[in-house]
Amino acid sequence: MLRCVVRCWAIVALLTLVACNDLRDFRGDWRGPRVGDAPVLRTGFAGSSSATLSVDRVDEAGLVARLAIDDLLPETAITSLPGADADALAGITFAGAPLRVYLAFVAIPDDGGEAFVVVALYDDRRIDVRVLRGGAQPLYGIFALTESTTP
Repeated sequence: MLRCVVRCWAIVALLTLVACNDLRDFRGDWRGPRVGDAPVLRTGFAGSSSATLSVDRVDEAGLVARLAIDDLLPETAITSLPGADADALAGITFAGAPLRVYLAFVAIPDDGGEAFVVVALYDDRRIDVRVLRGGAQPLYGIFALTESTTP
């Protein structure tokens, strides 16, 4: 009897873990502010910048979304890099232990070239977006996004 109870609880725990980690649940609109007060964490961004990420498709195979950043980037399509999605890079982890990390590039219309975008999904229903670029017009910004409640 005890073995049956232990098995039942193990199955419930496994199903709960799988349900909480369904990447498709991240589809929809996300919005949030730029975070980090250190000047190096806001290189090229206004102090009050915010970002919007509209996730159209997300799964283990990749991310298709639209990203907009106040005063820098109008809504622009992004698609994660298929090579990175199929590589060990898909399992990148860092503080906060994201469920999944997607890597992409986006053209920034300021004549400074493309920026590297890191999208991290977390099991507590949040998304972090990092936008990085080197060169003559560097960018470094971190945006903490939550689900948008407005249409």
